[in-house]
Amino acid sequence: MRKLLITRRLPDPVLEAARARFDVTLRDETRPLSRDEILAALQGYDLVLPTLGDAFDAAAFAAVPGPRCKLLANFGVGYNHIDVAAARAAGVAVSNTPGAVTDATADIALTLMLMSARRAGEGERLVRSGAWAGWHPTQMLGLHLSGKTLGVVGMGRIGKAIARRAHLGFGMRVVFFNRSPVADAGVPATQLATLPEVLAEADIVVVAVPGGAGTRHLIDAAALAAMKPTGHLINIARGDVVDEAALIAALREGRIAGAGLDVYELEPKVPAALIALENVVLLPHLGTAALEVRTAMGMMAVENLIAFDEGRALPNPV
Repeated sequence: MRKLLITRRLPDPVLEAARARFDVTLRDETRPLSRDEILAALQGYDLVLPTLGDAFDAAAFAAVPGPRCKLLANFGVGYNHIDVAAARAAGVAVSNTPGAVTDATADIALTLMLMSARRAGEGERLVRSGAWAGWHPTQMLGLHLSGKTLGVVGMGRIGKAIARRAHLGFGMRVVFFNRSPVADAGVPATQLATLPEVLAEADIVVVAVPGGAGTRHLIDAAALAAMKPTGHLINIARGDVVDEAALIAALREGRIAGAGLDVYELEPKVPAALIALENVVLLPHLGTAALEVRTAMGMMAVENLIAFDEGRALPNPV
């Protein structure tokens, strides 16, 4: 029976499925693995089920030549915390959990769109503070989403799910930027040639690209300058896709109307300057935070582990 390390507690059905097949060690903590724990995982286990923040980078693989571990079955669709090229060179396969996260992440995007556009976070703080003096006709006027233009940056599974919700639910016109041509976005949508074109046309911009070196600070000061002053930026991708310093400046100076974030550049650290702003909604990475979704993600990771154990092709290789 192969030794498996699970780096964070997962829903009980996932742990039961893993224990039925493997010799499981559960690291029952919430923080990511330390560097020493990363090296020990590569040396001491046949298989590892890591997740967000567990930094299996090139330096880790260089420090453990010929690792015992042969598969990192990542819990999550995003895997920018794993250097896949370095893993492959060390003889370590990597899998992830696409599909299971799509609808839940799209739902959080819509949550942030509504909260930012309708100033819901600001309104709740007003009520909780005891300073609300009652309704009046010009109180906290926000942006009406129905019929507006949505700009999707990254028209993959999640981008398409967001576009579907926005178009069918709110009658929004959809434009998008994607590095490769998209033949079918699932709903009427127009692919524009450049990112600035999408940013300039959209009332709401949703970032739904993968993380990694190729998308780091894709939304920078120049990108934010292309947005409408009435526009809102939503990030449900990876925190470092957005230059947080540039976003803070744009929000503070009123160059865009608002933002909604579920992820952060140096997560879980959130800049005090961002927290101090009223025109930004801040969520604690809730994208897939539903029991049935996290269970499905975990079961998908276990399916990859079992396939590897049986010598079959991985269902979800990266």
